[in-house]
Amino acid sequence: MAKILMVCLGNICRSPLAHGILQSKLPNSFIVDSAGTCNYHIGSPPDSRSISVAKKHGIDISTQKCRQFKVSDFDRFDIIYVMDSSNYNNVVNLARDSKDISKVKLILEEIKTDISSEVPDPYYGDISDFECVFNVLNEACEQIAINLKD
Repeated sequence: MAKILMVCLGNICRSPLAHGILQSKLPNSFIVDSAGTCNYHIGSPPDSRSISVAKKHGIDISTQKCRQFKVSDFDRFDIIYVMDSSNYNNVVNLARDSKDISKVKLILEEIKTDISSEVPDPYYGDISDFECVFNVLNEACEQIAINLKD
């Protein structure tokens, strides 16, 4: 049973979507959670547009609560997927050693893509930006689920 953490900046747009998508693709024996590198939204639900896009695809993320990434997450999780290089740097800067660093990966490195290895932040966009983020995360999470089940 693997424990996977999804991380973005505020834990209200990308990482809650990735959390919900991956959780929907894995058996309950896997633990999936999400966090943000900043403390802007602690205790808040995901962005209403993330909730809406997830719901459109049959995934309920409305009960998730935003939290900030903690150093103890290196101990609690086997794999830490980050959404972009800024998130990667923020998480790696908290690492205590090379073992911690080895757990951190850019989520889009799991798929072969011609686009950037970074999931764009849809926060300042509209619902279509959230839909695009859902689609790219869905593809990455499908591959992650296949890899984890093997």
